[in-house]
Amino acid sequence: MVKQEIYNLTYGELATALAQRNISTFHVDRVWQGLYRNLAHSFHDVRHLRDDVLEHLRGNYRVSVPKIVKAQRSSDGFTQKYLLALDDGREIETVIMRYTGRRDRPEDTLRFTACISTQAGCAMGCVFCATGQMGFQRHLTAGEIVGQIVFVQRELQKNGHELRNIVLMGMGEPLHNYDNTMKAIDILTDHKGLALAPRRITLSTVGLPHGIRRLADDGRPINLAVSLHGATDAERAALVPPARRWPLAELIEACRYYAAQRERRIFFEWTLIAYENDTPEQAHQLGQLLQGMAAHVNVIPLNPTDGYDGRPSDPARVKAFQAILKSYGLPSTVRQRRGIDIAAGCGQLAAGS
Repeated sequence: MVKQEIYNLTYGELATALAQRNISTFHVDRVWQGLYRNLAHSFHDVRHLRDDVLEHLRGNYRVSVPKIVKAQRSSDGFTQKYLLALDDGREIETVIMRYTGRRDRPEDTLRFTACISTQAGCAMGCVFCATGQMGFQRHLTAGEIVGQIVFVQRELQKNGHELRNIVLMGMGEPLHNYDNTMKAIDILTDHKGLALAPRRITLSTVGLPHGIRRLADDGRPINLAVSLHGATDAERAALVPPARRWPLAELIEACRYYAAQRERRIFFEWTLIAYENDTPEQAHQLGQLLQGMAAHVNVIPLNPTDGYDGRPSDPARVKAFQAILKSYGLPSTVRQRRGIDIAAGCGQLAAGS
């Protein structure tokens, strides 16, 4: 008998399954809290379960998180990357980033963010992205996505820390694996378990218009980040192959729909490549494209990958690009470069790297 992965179930699904065995919600609550609040490694670690309940759980379900193949710590002192093995032998990468607090909020001395994967590989094929260069292998299950966060929480707990933010910016396109990604978010934000705040979860997409509209209609109060990288169809398609199927006009219309439906600001990601998409002309085109939308631009100097020869923009060109965006009323932030020496930065994740 193949046992079912317990992390693949929502609270409601687990309650329904156990009710069929006349197991009360008291025990469902104990299991859920044991898994997500106490980070139990097995059902034996869950307290106050009757023997028959424990026997049923052990016979029908498994508690399994991805296993460490390799751990790397960046010389920046703030970044750790983990190569994790799934049950079928596929490998993914997960990153933990540490941030220091703001001067006006000393209680936030340390903040931890997990960058997690939603697919093994990626089908989008962005030319400067190591994951895109490796191609698509398969979708992750909801349980495999959740399992990464349980793994991260266990790692942080060793030093008395807790996870604060999640970015779905690791390997894969979250909206390509929509159902499993959303189910994982529902499990992670369930108030009976990890109770992670939706406003501290950011989903990054290469820009699938139908997925953005579906996300707007579903109403989950998470943050949306859209990768643009080019402000015309031709320039974007040269970097982001999905742009050949979904033109900018369709993507921006979907983004405006999302912003209107959710009444939320959208983050737009722009990887700055020297003398390719960091020109004043591109900055003006981007400003015109996003004018009137509740938007914030995250500019990301290109991180190196073996499969792409481009170079990151120098600080002067980054600053000039931002100044033009500001003239359109568009706020922007330069993404902090983290973990570059261990290939843990934006666009660098590729299993085994």
